[in-house]
Amino acid sequence: MKKLFFIILIFHQLIVAQNLSDLLFGTESSLDVVSWNIEWFPKNNTTSDYVQEILTNLEADIYALQEIEDTTLLKQLVSSIPNYECYFKSSYYGGLAYVYNINTIQVNSKYEIFTSSPYWSAFPRSPQVLDFTFLGDDYIIINNHFKCCGDGILDISNPNDEENRRLQANNYLKQFLDDNFSDKNVILLGDLNDNLTDNDENNVFQNFIDDNDNYMFADMQIAEGSSLDWSYP
Repeated sequence: MKKLFFIILIFHQLIVAQNLSDLLFGTESSLDVVSWNIEWFPKNNTTSDYVQEILTNLEADIYALQEIEDTTLLKQLVSSIPNYECYFKSSYYGGLAYVYNINTIQVNSKYEIFTSSPYWSAFPRSPQVLDFTFLGDDYIIINNHFKCCGDGILDISNPNDEENRRLQANNYLKQFLDDNFSDKNVILLGDLNDNLTDNDENNVFQNFIDDNDNYMFADMQIAEGSSLDWSYP
């Protein structure tokens, strides 16, 4: 079974494209998943109200969030949205969270991977796994936030090179998926901080791209298309 590999783009500018009171996203029969780097939530004293309105009106089954600074505020926000719960895992600050609809998905397990010190360079935030069932089918989602920045040039001789750290993260993740979930429906998502369309020698996602019998990028067409269709930045 082909696994589904997501690189979901940040939707900071969603409110420009649509009115928040008239959002259209997904259907009752489709598994609707959103990845959103909220950027150090909350940025200001109006952030919480807007985030609550967006989460409520989109009605997605699962939100995978990054850069959650105030976990208490997010919990309070989610508690006011009927039928939704949120989940954090890290014993240290990691900024990753899930918000999900308890009426549409059944959570089977939640855990982190690559939490020990040998993996800290590749994963500044330990990937967060959500194992769940939707309409009788089982799925695995892995939420990530890779190391940012860099110059676009992959230097495999430098362990501190930002591109190399993202490459190592992808290598670890692919091996983990191949070893543990080769026959499962897997969605790998998050803020992965790099480009799908770099040339082969500088493309940190090349291992997944080359294995197109088992993996696909849900937004490759967007990456290869006009920048007018990209979300910020």
